[in-house]
Amino acid sequence: MVLFRFTPHNEALPAVRGDGLYLRAPQMADFSQWATLRAESRRFLEPWEPLWPADDLTRSAFRRRVRRYAQEIASDTAYPFLIFRQADDVLLGGLTLGFVRRGVAQTCTLGYWIGERHAGQGHMTRAVRAAVGFAFRNLALRRVEAACLPSNAASIRLLEKVGFSREGYARRYLCIAGTWQDHLLYALLSDDIVS
Repeated sequence: MVLFRFTPHNEALPAVRGDGLYLRAPQMADFSQWATLRAESRRFLEPWEPLWPADDLTRSAFRRRVRRYAQEIASDTAYPFLIFRQADDVLLGGLTLGFVRRGVAQTCTLGYWIGERHAGQGHMTRAVRAAVGFAFRNLALRRVEAACLPSNAASIRLLEKVGFSREGYARRYLCIAGTWQDHLLYALLSDDIVS
């Protein structure tokens, strides 16, 4: 019953549409598709992500995740989305506009993942474009930041294709695969988007 308290916040977050796909807040009904896609893509994803908790793919862990996401949306601190193909509602991956900062900053941080079988098909490029449009129009942010490992050529290509500019190099920036690793820093400004 605890989950029902958070449902209205997720429903209040509109689905974001974008070129053959849509993004929406995760729901408990997504567990099976999410767990299957993450499990079959584990080796593909692990080099680019923080260590997975031992219970990460369990229903109870997903329930905690959905609850936390709802709280983050309600408090305007993060906007997590799952990405679905519009034609058949197949889950492709996930994306988060996190660490939302208001006041003088008006910025957030972009993070994303895609299932291995959907990689390299342009889905994440379209999803990121839709998400940054949501960040600038709906959330009234003026800057979206992203970071990626220098060895992640696919992510570098994606960010640069969408229009992100490389701004720097951060040493030991994030703990990925259990090791503090250097990252390339990118940003996209609302002014960079041509209306």
